[in-house]
Amino acid sequence: MKYYIVIFIALMGLFSCVSYGHTERSITRTDTDTTVDLSGKWNDADSRIVAETISTDLVNGGWLFEFGASESRRPVVIVGNMRNESSEHISIESFVKDIEREMVNSTRIEVVASALERINIRTERVDQQDQASEETRALIREETGADFMMIGVITSQTDAVVGQKVVLYQVDVELIDIESNRKVWIGSTKIKKEIRQENIQ
Repeated sequence: MKYYIVIFIALMGLFSCVSYGHTERSITRTDTDTTVDLSGKWNDADSRIVAETISTDLVNGGWLFEFGASESRRPVVIVGNMRNESSEHISIESFVKDIEREMVNSTRIEVVASALERINIRTERVDQQDQASEETRALIREETGADFMMIGVITSQTDAVVGQKVVLYQVDVELIDIESNRKVWIGSTKIKKEIRQENIQ
């Protein structure tokens, strides 16, 4: 019995030494608009910058003036397939939300829900027909149809030598007339990052 107690005490002492040997971790909260680039990979700042650039180019495009002159209303856009063909994992969902936010905040474009979002909304609308009062229930078949669909792709190119790496991200976006399939606007923006580190291969 004493043998097991001695082993137990020795193990506890070992674990204590290991735990005390760890480096302390410091965590600092920063403003969400602050750019923090630790790994050099695509991050929230890149997503926000690209979304802002695309939205600015979009609302200044000739297609918007042409649409307004012929329809006398704001165009309705749905964001469709955004593909990640870069060499990194990129949260496409976050990127799409950044683009949608910028378009809505421009007040010159209306944005409708995606196909997946509409499934949940339609389920709620059907449920309201039985459960909600007549004065408050949402009507069926009164959705706003999109005039245009936005699609895009994120690609990357990497050039590296020992200790240094350059990554070029390119985002290409197209706006397509849903009725005619015409591409009414094409935008492209790039971000280049240079990463220096002793052990980069």
